[in-house]
Amino acid sequence: MGTKLVILISLALALPAFGETYKNTYSVPCSQLWGAVKDTLGNPKNYADVKSDDSKLTASFHPKHSVHVNISGALLQRTNHVTLVPKDTGCEMQVVSNYSGWEHDDQGDFKKRVDEFLAKPKDAAPVQPAQPAQPAAPAQ
Repeated sequence: MGTKLVILISLALALPAFGETYKNTYSVPCSQLWGAVKDTLGNPKNYADVKSDDSKLTASFHPKHSVHVNISGALLQRTNHVTLVPKDTGCEMQVVSNYSGWEHDDQGDFKKRVDEFLAKPKDAAPVQPAQPAQPAAPAQ
């Protein structure tokens, strides 16, 4: 009975090592969504060790809170991944997250932050200065 319990506990602790892919489709082009992803990952309070490939629209990153210790006492850092895939109706964001749980929801937090960036009003185009009025041509 003790061996089965140890195996069950080991499997439960190992499960976070297997990432799950979460897919969300946006009605914006991938170029616009990629800007939101890069802005989100650029926040050093939330993410570290960000490596991105602009040409492939992919990035890997470590959520700041994702450091944990396994059974052997080794310090582990979970790496998450994001990939953007163009679709006919917009862009699909695929997030591979190694952990979602009671304390933290890595993929949910990431998606929420990307959504918040997309919802921010974009800076309006700069207003062109008014052209001075042309003096009226003298009547002849």
